[in-house]
Amino acid sequence: MKKITSYISILGVVSIAVIVLIDNLIMPAYVRQREGRYMVNVVNKSVKYAKKILASEGYRSLISDTLYSSAYPPGTVVDQYPAPNMRVKEGRTVRLKISQGEKMVIVPDLVGRSHRSAKLELNQAGLEIDTVYKEYNSDVPFGNVTWQYPKGGDQLSRGMGVHITTSLGVPPNFFQIPNVFGLSKKKAIKELEKSGFKLGKIYYRQNEELIPFTVLNQSVPPGTVLEEPSAVDLTISVLDMQDIFNQIIVK
Repeated sequence: MKKITSYISILGVVSIAVIVLIDNLIMPAYVRQREGRYMVNVVNKSVKYAKKILASEGYRSLISDTLYSSAYPPGTVVDQYPAPNMRVKEGRTVRLKISQGEKMVIVPDLVGRSHRSAKLELNQAGLEIDTVYKEYNSDVPFGNVTWQYPKGGDQLSRGMGVHITTSLGVPPNFFQIPNVFGLSKKKAIKELEKSGFKLGKIYYRQNEELIPFTVLNQSVPPGTVLEEPSAVDLTISVLDMQDIFNQIIVK
């Protein structure tokens, strides 16, 4: 009887020891194995080094996104998922977001465009206007771009600015000859007077291609800039020179 009681006591002690062992060592280890380990932090590491760290911890790595920025050296990990310190199972794939240098864009050709059109074109390309210079230019309408840097076709980092020069039009106290070719005699005279010029001599030439009494030629080429106004001679078309002679005789 004493032996049976002794065996029962020993069995009880062993059972308690086994329960304590399972509760304190085996079960926690099993639970930790199922829960995984804390994710390491590879942010701000080079992608090559980050992959080595992840592999040594039993994780796989995948580059899933790219950030174009000058704030980080190219090839640097700027974000990761799962995030650092999350409990993750071994073998999990970690997605990495890495940095690249500033994305380069092609600078559009702005010369000849209005200031507003140039600004819209640059914004669409991911660029902006940096500095605006102004100059008098009789060949380019007021407000249009006469010069740019960098020039059209060059490459520039996205977000950077372009320098431009816009026209102020004809210099003050200067007079620019208008183009009156093809206008009626009456409209041509008004256009000359509007630009500060006077009508000079009128010549007539027989021409069957244009409407009668329209301008065939002008004595000063269109676009010419003068310091002071002068008279401009016009050559007018007629169907028959006899009509002019008859007008002179009647007068």
